Amino acid sequence: MQKIEKALGIVLGALLGLMVLDVTWQILTRFLPMQPSSYTEEVARYLLVWIGLLGGAYAYRKQSHLGIDLLSNALHGQSRHLLQMFVVLVCLVFAAMVMVYGGAKLVLLTFELEQRSAALNLPMGYVYSVLPISGLLICIFAVDQLRQLLTTQVLERQATDVPAQDVQPNAIPHAQQIKEKAKPLNAAVEA
Repeated sequence: MQKIEKALGIVLGALLGLMVLDVTWQILTRFLPMQPSSYTEEVARYLLVWIGLLGGAYAYRKQSHLGIDLLSNALHGQSRHLLQMFVVLVCLVFAAMVMVYGGAKLVLLTFELEQRSAALNLPMGYVYSVLPISGLLICIFAVDQLRQLLTTQVLERQATDVPAQDVQPNAIPHAQQIKEKAKPLNAAVEA
């Protein structure tokens, strides 16, 4: 999973670098005694679309999207886990239905209609293909996040099922026990 995340970060960096070069070239050709470039604005627009959608998938993986966490902060334990799983499932269904399914239909439709961009004469299906790609990435990341939530829930349940006579007076606090039990699982996931 981390390989996908790292590759996505590299692709986003490369696209951003290309966009900077493209816009720089646009500025140079506009203000130097040259013919202004006719395609740079269109390239910048399409690169921005790709960066925005792939960046959304990357932000979902890093859990850095804005969110209203008033309810989740008020909940604890089992109810908080259930809410987190519900939110991940909603994101998964949205990404699968709207972005992957709907995006794939849009890509196929634009290829069938042979829609092309104005300046580059590029088939628009290639531009729109980022929609199902980013949706698929969000689905993969959502399934992984759901798996992590379920694993954490199982570990917490196992930690609370320890009989009272097995608890030592100098026992590790509850949260530390969960972290210790999760270390081998996290190492397996990262591998």
